[in-house]
Amino acid sequence: QVQLVESGGGLVQSGGSLRLSCVASISDFDTLSVGWYRQALGKQRELVANMSKSGTSHYADSVKGRCTLSRENAKNTVYLQIDNLKPEDTGVYYCYADRSDDPRRGWVEYDYWGPGTQVTVSS
Repeated sequence: QVQLVESGGGLVQSGGSLRLSCVASISDFDTLSVGWYRQALGKQRELVANMSKSGTSHYADSVKGRCTLSRENAKNTVYLQIDNLKPEDTGVYYCYADRSDDPRRGWVEYDYWGPGTQVTVSS
């Protein structure tokens, strides 16, 4: 059974940085598209960043310029570095992996999800 496990969340002051990690227990990790979503309390899940199978990254406007998505296939790991954190970055951060690159797929269709890691940014 495929598992994704996030780590690196926590409480950080506004202006600080965090590096989230997500390790996948899957043999063909390098063939998957990956990314991160987040969900604030009472709000819908929203995309933070994703990376296609070919390595092309896309960032939400809210984090563009502050966020770097990367992957290390040899370790089955995807990272999300967020700098200059703001209180509005607070939420549960979920990583995902998907066998499709189809941009028409909604997040509810993605193949694999982690349980999430809490990020709280204090002002």
